[in-house]
Amino acid sequence: MLDRYARRLIDPPLNSVGRMIAARGVSADDVTLIGLCLGLFSALCIALGAPFFALFPLLASRIADGLDGAVARATRPTDFGGYLDIAADFLFYGAIPAAFVFADPTVNGAAGAFLLTAFYFNGTSFLGFAILAEKHGHTTDAQGQKSLYYSNGILEGTETIVFFVLLCLFPTYFALMSYVFGVLCFATAILRIYGAKQTYTD
Repeated sequence: MLDRYARRLIDPPLNSVGRMIAARGVSADDVTLIGLCLGLFSALCIALGAPFFALFPLLASRIADGLDGAVARATRPTDFGGYLDIAADFLFYGAIPAAFVFADPTVNGAAGAFLLTAFYFNGTSFLGFAILAEKHGHTTDAQGQKSLYYSNGILEGTETIVFFVLLCLFPTYFALMSYVFGVLCFATAILRIYGAKQTYTD
């Protein structure tokens, strides 16, 4: 819901830095993998009981996630680069809740399972919509220039990052926040499926 507004603020500086990175011979895929490693390191910090420290690599990983697209636009975007980016994003999105479960399975286990189920459902609705949009030749740049169709929803990348930051700042509220966010994920997926029905029913 907030991605299109966030992109207007962050895309100009990201594009400037992306051009500088590209000029030094660093590829967009390299930046994607660096971002993934930072995200997984953040998850490891959470699992080891240091969620506040995890904030720093977590935010750095999301900066890298924005920079890989900027580097690609400054050079030559590839289909594989877009594929790698979305695969890395989904791994990161799953790793952070899983890390909180590993940190305290007794307290966080049920809420973590609910949240990951909601992520799985929401992610499937997102990718499925992208496949239908590609099949019908539909495009959008509402969330910036992307390699696949990004359908909007109640929850998008911006809201998820804010959610993860709040989890790191207030880890004792993981269960409550996860149930609330999970319900919103289910709502996002259901609305997206409804939108697909309205758009792609022959």
